[in-house]
Amino acid sequence: MEMKSSITDTWRLFGLGSLVGWLILLLFMQQNNYNMNLLAIRNIIGPFNISISSIDVPNFRGKQLHIEKKCNIFDGRWVYKPEESPTYDPLKCPFVEEKMSCKKNGRPDLAYEHWKWEARDCSIPLLNGTDMVERLRNKRVILVGDSLNRNMWESLACTLYSSIPLTRAVVKDNSSIPVITLTAKDYNFTVEFYWSPFLVDFNLNHKSGKKVLVLDKLSPNSKHWPGADIMVFNSGHWWAQTGTYKRYELLEYDGKLIEDMELELAYEKGMRTWQTWVEENVDPKKTTVFFRSISTEHKSSKSDQWCYKKTQPIKDESYISYYPNSLVEITEKVIKEKRKTQVKYLNITKLSEYRIDAHPSMYRYKDWKNLTKVYKDVLSAHADCSHWCLPGVPDTWNRLLYASLFYDL
Repeated sequence: MEMKSSITDTWRLFGLGSLVGWLILLLFMQQNNYNMNLLAIRNIIGPFNISISSIDVPNFRGKQLHIEKKCNIFDGRWVYKPEESPTYDPLKCPFVEEKMSCKKNGRPDLAYEHWKWEARDCSIPLLNGTDMVERLRNKRVILVGDSLNRNMWESLACTLYSSIPLTRAVVKDNSSIPVITLTAKDYNFTVEFYWSPFLVDFNLNHKSGKKVLVLDKLSPNSKHWPGADIMVFNSGHWWAQTGTYKRYELLEYDGKLIEDMELELAYEKGMRTWQTWVEENVDPKKTTVFFRSISTEHKSSKSDQWCYKKTQPIKDESYISYYPNSLVEITEKVIKEKRKTQVKYLNITKLSEYRIDAHPSMYRYKDWKNLTKVYKDVLSAHADCSHWCLPGVPDTWNRLLYASLFYDL
């Protein structure tokens, strides 16, 4: 009996080992078929703009194998889709400044409105204004920074404004702070833009009589920032301006005026001041904080890298940004540091580099035809290759913000 029992136990162990071996083999075979299954699924759901960050792949027995797939929504390409329209009509949106109103100013080509950003590894949901106003119910959104963040605010405000009853939207522009606010009464949310190009204090009334950038003191309007549910910051363009375009005359740090400091050192001190404010004033359980990366300018002296008269995006990697890479590295280093409040990086730089066609150029002016003749010898000083036509590239920034906020990508 003992020998028979021993033989039976041996066969049981052999059977169990064989079963485990077969399961491992099946999983290995399933993993090899994963890419094929994923590609097939993308082809099926692609038109419906469903994002794939995790999927259930059916195996040959009809069961589900759950696989996580991380999506980089900032890595992709621009695809021309003339059949798709922007999320708003710029002629009906009251927030678009003249310098971004390319269509209203008479720009003859409008192809720049129909390029859509597609990620390489997944589908990014389109920005649905009706859905977003519901998701923002009872919330407060602030954008803080320079005119490129105002460009982004105008795009977002237009998208939301077109999705709510016009009589239930209120806009206030308080130049004393300065801030401009869109309030949706029925949804009880606000979207606010605060002008603060350096994020730290830029004192134009300093006792020295000079324009002073105070590196260890945040912008005075920062007292209005706390309590927001979503914060989107940017800075960089004003820091990088040199020569006659340099905005400040002196720096101040630790109570001392400084005539000269290495740009990278000054910028990092300013970013550290902002980082400290975020740590001390933001509740990570309530608030999501983003820092938007640098928005590309196309004003190089090289004709093929100057936005004037460009009607097509750059198709290759030939563009070389004037913006100091050292400042980009400092920004990313500060943001990626582990902190109580983890800042999310809205990395729109590369996707914006391709869009040399989408700047206002001379169409920032209503009288562009006459001014083009008047300034024909100095057009490079007057063509706007920094800001963006609306609708246009900032709509994609907001689409990526929307996807980052509300979808598990």
